[in-house]
Formats: sequence, structure tokens, C-alpha cells
Amino acid sequence: MILVTGASGTVGGEVARILAAEGIPFRSGYRSPEKLARALRAGQEAVAADFASPGSLASALDGVTALFLASRSAPDQTDLEIGVVRAARRAGVARLVKLSVWGASTEGFTFARLHRTVELEIEASGMAYTLLRPNGFMQNITTHMAGEIRAHGRISLPAGDARVSHVDARDVAAVAAAALASDAHASGSWDLSGPEALTYGEIAAILGRAAGRPIAYVDLDEAACRRTLLAAGASAWWAEAVLDLARFYRAGHAARVTPTVQEVTGRAPVSFLQHATEHAGGLLSRGPS
Repeated sequence: MILVTGASGTVGGEVARILAAEGIPFRSGYRSPEKLARALRAGQEAVAADFASPGSLASALDGVTALFLASRSAPDQTDLEIGVVRAARRAGVARLVKLSVWGASTEGFTFARLHRTVELEIEASGMAYTLLRPNGFMQNITTHMAGEIRAHGRISLPAGDARVSHVDARDVAAVAAAALASDAHASGSWDLSGPEALTYGEIAAILGRAAGRPIAYVDLDEAACRRTLLAAGASAWWAEAVLDLARFYRAGHAARVTPTVQEVTGRAPVSFLQHATEHAGGLLSRGPS
């Protein structure tokens, strides 16, 4: 049995969809009681999986042989995920697939440090493991920045002219599903990228062509970006973590392109043009209210 944690997330939800489509038995884990209730009403095999509750984890892991580990980015993420790794080892889980981040081994920015500590716990656990280290998700642009694009026709970040080989989260999920379903893919750490490294200026131009409207990239300074994030309701911790990631990008550390998606799935990774075309409807200007 496979347990998919983070089943309502961008990657976890897609992992669950792929496993269901392929007829592979799994159960979905939810921290939110409301999301769990919806999943059960929809006929899913779903369980409570609250990383902060050892009892919840023990129950969710009962009979599980393979685990997909994903959680939200937060200051307590490392401690919570280490608790899951240890619970999985006690439960006899044989294979663990963790959603990590690009550059985790460098510990060169906030998110990398959060994930690398968990990776080290997994490496020492005795379980077979696959560490997925995806570059930035394309969905972070077309979904999380869609409001700014619709309202103002722009994306704003302190990324300068950095090139980033963004990856579609669906490709990450496809690799995760393959690693969960077969021992053949339990092989250490995999860096996952899209097929090309683009500047945010190039990304804005592609989005504009796909949406049929002008979209610009505004290279914010860090102070302006911090103010924007805080005004939008982000925590101070999150704002500083995003700025730290932008510094990592500006230093040129996210431009590498890897063949991993093609090697594992047998198909080319989704290009940003394809992704933007599929999501163009959500980038159009809002009409009169």
C-alpha cells in the first residue's frame, strides 16, 4: 500500500491522480479534517495524517510499504517531516519518496536548509529512498502570480536576469509516481527541471503571447518585494525565505537543465510555452464587476 501525504497539494494531488489512473492501490493522507471529509465523501481511500500527531501518523502508516512525503513550507517543516520519517521507519515502510527542493544539498538558501536536514535523516534511516529535487514550479507563476497578472499585466520579483529551468509540477508528480510504484527508481536524489532555462523577462513574454495581452516583468528591489509580500499577508519568515531564494536565482544556481523527467517517464518534460498556453485563460484581465 502507498500513502500519499500532502494529497491536497500541487504535487501530491497530481500523484494521487496518476496512481488512481494507473490502478495502483494507495491511500491519501490529509491534515485538514474538512479536506479528509470531502475525500471520503468522494469515495477515496483517505486517512487523517497530521504530522504533529504521532497517533494519527501511526494509524495512517499501518500496512504502508511506500510513502510519498510532502508538506507545506514553514519554519517547523523540518521537525515535522523528521517525525514522519521516524514514524515510517517504525511502521516498517520499505520505500520513501520525498518532495525536496532544487539545490537542497548546497544548503544555500532557506528552503534548501529546511529540506536537507530531512534528507539526511532519510539517508540514515535504512529505508530505500528517492529524493526529488525539483526546480521552481511553473504553477507558482501561472497560479500564485495570476492575480497580479490579471490585475496589472505584470510579474514582479527581485530575480534580475537570472535564468531558471522551471518545471511543471505534473512532471514532478509523474516521476514521484514512478518512484513509488517500482523499486527500479529507488536510487538516491534526482534533480528535476523543465526543458529550458528562461529569464523572467522571457517568461513574461511567453505568458503575454499565450494570453493575448501584454505582460511585463518588473525587476523589484528586495525592499519593495518585502513590502509587497507583507502587504499581501505573508509572514515575515516567508518574505525573507522568498528573498533568499531570489538571491540563489540571481547567483545563477537554477539555470541547469536535467534529463531526469525524460529518463524516468519516457517523454519530454512540459515546456513553459505549453504550460502557459494551457493556463492562458486564468491570466486574462478581469472584466467589469
